[in-house]
Amino acid sequence: MVQKFRIAPSILSADFARLGEEVSRVIEAGADLIHFDVMDNHYVPNLTFGPMVCQALKPYATVPVDVHLMVEPVDDLIQSFARAGADIITFHPEASRHVDRSLSLIKDAGCRAGLVLNPATPVYLLENVLERLDMVLLMSVNPGFGGQSFIPQTLVKTRQVRDLLDMYAGESGRRIALEVDGGIKVDNIAAVAAAGADTFVAGSAIFGQPDYKAVIDAMRVELAAIDGGK
Repeated sequence: MVQKFRIAPSILSADFARLGEEVSRVIEAGADLIHFDVMDNHYVPNLTFGPMVCQALKPYATVPVDVHLMVEPVDDLIQSFARAGADIITFHPEASRHVDRSLSLIKDAGCRAGLVLNPATPVYLLENVLERLDMVLLMSVNPGFGGQSFIPQTLVKTRQVRDLLDMYAGESGRRIALEVDGGIKVDNIAAVAAAGADTFVAGSAIFGQPDYKAVIDAMRVELAAIDGGK
């Protein structure tokens, strides 16, 4: 049985001096994915991890590695991260000259592919590439930094994307995951799930606490309440 909800801790908020240990620890605490934020100081005003870090952490990751590329251009790094062990690769359409081609590069490398929509990026950009998508990632903060507050308008956008993905699933029989990233914590994860998300990126909400399992368990309690109400 496919798990309905997935929690994807973002190692952007982990202890960089102990990343391998942090990945193992958060997986033991119940993480379903490891979210890997790649920033290049061009597309976003920050600089984080490269493919070598992904490759070094891959042996610690007994769950899928979810690579979010906040870089421009994207095509070369798509191929580099695929070789480094990424399982899922998402990117921002504004950062690619040819979105369909970039998605094809991800699929041809054997990874699952997704597009990322910033708070001001319109939903209609998904419509012509749905058949190539395995995931849609909605940013609920402006990309570039961890620890930001959730933008409430994201709930409206999440419902819009959920309607689009449900319509596509009804026509194609194929389900596309809907991930939300930014400001997710125990006290708002249920509202995001109720709006239609099934995958939740959480950084400081998990890594900022001493007991990762307690936070993830509390999130699952909130998600179970939503699931049980349907």
